Amino acid sequence: MFVVVGVSGGIAAYKTVQVVRALVTNGHEVHVVPTENSLRFVGTATWEAISRHPVTTSVHDDVAEVRHVALGTQADLVIVAPATANTLAKMAAGISDNLLGVTLLATTAPVVVAPAMHTAMWDHAATQANIATLRSRGVHIVGPADGLLTGGDSGPGRMVEPDEIVAAALAAAGAPASDLAELRVAVSTGGTREPIDPVRFLGNRSSGKQGVAVALAAADRGAYVHLVAAHVDDGVLDRALHHPRIAVERAVTAVEMDAAMRAASTEADVVVMAAAVADFSVPEVSDVKIRKEDGTVTLDLVENPDVLIGLVRARHPGQTIVGFAAETAADDAELRERGIRKRARKGVDLLAVNRVGWQEGFETAENRVLFVDATDEVASQASGTKRVVADALWDAVLRLR
Repeated sequence: MFVVVGVSGGIAAYKTVQVVRALVTNGHEVHVVPTENSLRFVGTATWEAISRHPVTTSVHDDVAEVRHVALGTQADLVIVAPATANTLAKMAAGISDNLLGVTLLATTAPVVVAPAMHTAMWDHAATQANIATLRSRGVHIVGPADGLLTGGDSGPGRMVEPDEIVAAALAAAGAPASDLAELRVAVSTGGTREPIDPVRFLGNRSSGKQGVAVALAAADRGAYVHLVAAHVDDGVLDRALHHPRIAVERAVTAVEMDAAMRAASTEADVVVMAAAVADFSVPEVSDVKIRKEDGTVTLDLVENPDVLIGLVRARHPGQTIVGFAAETAADDAELRERGIRKRARKGVDLLAVNRVGWQEGFETAENRVLFVDATDEVASQASGTKRVVADALWDAVLRLR
């Protein structure tokens, strides 16, 4: 598709780099139209390098080719991210004092905007009226999310993550996504929590973003998904909860996850265990809070059931099982070797192995994954947003099947 990505002047413009990258990686022709103010946040060189096309903000460039009209008329899809309060107001009023404004007036393609601004600006009656006007004209609004904002405030106004913008935009454009049509899929996500007492637990840093991305990618490509979610970060499940082809079930502990996934997998063609399941739990949970004045505390730990191995042992003919492995590895060679050993030990058809550390893997918007198959070779690899990795996973599954 011919995609125009408009960028207005907000700090969230740095996230739009990943939107453009994901679109280009997926084979779309992307032209970036930034406003002058947006170039204070991300420069022309970055947009040209990522999009692989020249970038301008002026209606006076390429006048002979009538570029200021051609971009809009050629577009199959227009995305505006971030869409500031100023840009939304101009769109609602039909103001075209820059190349982005002209492009928006000249296009008949689907338009998707991802608002980003302070909560007070988002809640203002003028902004809400502008949003209502744009919606009445068929503009697709994605977000904003509720969370931390620049400056330390919190509330609605944060631009949604790049993978959500891309998914919503492609859906609005009617992009073909039916290669998983009618497939039944069970996916787990998040981190289990093993209680110690009413206020404490054993857990991990999993945000649930990768597993939810796997579920959304499958559903957007036509599959019916049963998503079993342990603890996930705020907002991560929002789109999955409203997706017509995703049923969400919650499971807090490893034992609950084991039972839920066993039930979900009985009718599944593909099972993906992306959840970070705690390896250990305490044999006896205290009914009251353990206090310092009680003296030194020693915790005995018992091993939890291996959910993935249990699913492999109970698999039915024709079922494909995918596991995830988060490893602390020094380099790709060690990561590959750990992945090969774990795939063989678990008995899965495909293992997605990624490196984790203090600054990578968990609680991030991006991931880098090696896919190890039953030949004990790296069948493929993927890097980028977690949605990009999720789509690469399903591509690998289709090749296996």
